[in-house]
Amino acid sequence: CPTSPAAPLAFTMLQLTRVYMGNSMFRGNASLNGQLSHLLEEDNVTQVLPLEPPDAWARRQELVITYLRNFRQLVQLFNKERPTKFTQHLCCHLGCRLYPNGTAQSFYEVTLNRTAFLSFHVPNATWERHWPSDLPVAAFAQEQLMKYPITTQDLQYFLNTTCFSILQAQSARTGKVSGRSHTPLVLGLVLGSLVLLGMALGIFLCTGGSC
Repeated sequence: CPTSPAAPLAFTMLQLTRVYMGNSMFRGNASLNGQLSHLLEEDNVTQVLPLEPPDAWARRQELVITYLRNFRQLVQLFNKERPTKFTQHLCCHLGCRLYPNGTAQSFYEVTLNRTAFLSFHVPNATWERHWPSDLPVAAFAQEQLMKYPITTQDLQYFLNTTCFSILQAQSARTGKVSGRSHTPLVLGLVLGSLVLLGMALGIFLCTGGSC
């Protein structure tokens, strides 16, 4: 649907992971200004909009598929160490918005079992806990995510700089998505995947036992 002149431009990614007894199931998507650009269903990630040529997209696609395979193996390993018989739902939602008056907003929010779990504070590249302090899983996940540049400085750069360049290119479009946004768009999809992989270290190591 056409957007209102006062509505912000937006780039968002959503990844949903369901884990049950060591099995992982994935769903997700990326959208640019409300238009679906990428789709994740189980082990398949597809480019809905032709943002990259086939050879370039094949390389990006392989990165995401490798991540999914590594994630599954990691969950299976954790399940052997600390088996759980209940379902866990992990949701990562990230992106940015550019408003007509020039103001901007970026975000990264994580829920676990439909409850606010962690969020990324973009200005100072830090992860913030939302679970009660007496539950160790959030503290452990926060500690793990703060250890690596890919989940701190790199994520900050993507949300604070690259994401907005995508929207600035989109705001100048003439009916098509600007070519300048192609690589950053898929980079964001992969970054979201890597952050989720780091998140798993905290969630599944702690769940069912003490950290």
